Amino acid sequence: MNDAAPPQEHPALARAGLLVVDKPAGMTSHDVVARCRRLLGTRKVGHAGTLDPMATGVLVLGVERATKLLGLLALTTKSYTATIRLGQSTVTDDAEGETVATTDATHVTDEQIGEGVAALTGDIQQVPASVSAIKIDGKRAYARMREGEAVELKARPVTVSRFDVLARRDVPGSGFVDVDVDVDCSSGTYIRALARDLGAALGVGGHLTALRRTKVGPFGLEHARTLEQLADDPTPSLDIDAAVRTAFECRTISDEEVGLLANGRWLEPVGIHGVYGAVDAQGRAAALLQEKGKRAAAVFVVRPSNM
Repeated sequence: MNDAAPPQEHPALARAGLLVVDKPAGMTSHDVVARCRRLLGTRKVGHAGTLDPMATGVLVLGVERATKLLGLLALTTKSYTATIRLGQSTVTDDAEGETVATTDATHVTDEQIGEGVAALTGDIQQVPASVSAIKIDGKRAYARMREGEAVELKARPVTVSRFDVLARRDVPGSGFVDVDVDVDCSSGTYIRALARDLGAALGVGGHLTALRRTKVGPFGLEHARTLEQLADDPTPSLDIDAAVRTAFECRTISDEEVGLLANGRWLEPVGIHGVYGAVDAQGRAAALLQEKGKRAAAVFVVRPSNM
């Protein structure tokens, strides 16, 4: 009778996973990564896309071996709740920048706001905010702005699939109108640019005063934990197996096929488009695959034979 315990998982796998943080306001994404490195006791923490310091909400981090998943995640759709202030434009298109102009906006009607929002919904051409991280001749736009350069970015296509007005609030004694909105959009869409463009279309200027990301790809606030909660339980939100099952379409493979992938071999294709997961009958991730011709080849082996 063989009572031998199953082999121990490699430490880089045992602690690997995705950490979904509810980012607080005032911290950069790099600040959050640094805090999480300390809390989890590892340098191997990276982020999948950033949030502005002003913004709160969903920030996806990879821990240990799961950092290799970050560049493969399909985080192409994002959802936000935001507040747009009509009647004031700023140099950064948000509340952190210097005021450029102030105009009484109280005459703007709900119908006009609705028309302006509708015009910014769908497939649109958007000029990114001048303080964005987009590179111009190898240097980020925000860095050029800080050095006093005039930054002009070209419009690019983005998709705003939902842009709903939740509430309108006139700010007493200021001439400002605050508009609470929900936005679903493609990656690369700047919510502060929507605020700027809505204000410009209404002739009163506008900027963003609050921004909360509620979802990115398949990860929402239901997966997210605050840094305080993480301090009490410093573990990933999803281990590497759950992360693969949540983030990717998956195919179940045999133990023999698991062995093939672990040793750098390929599998027969099954007609799945894009990068997808290969998991065993117990839901343990073997690899991420991509099909080309007559092969389903690994783009990332989760459990290689040498681990």
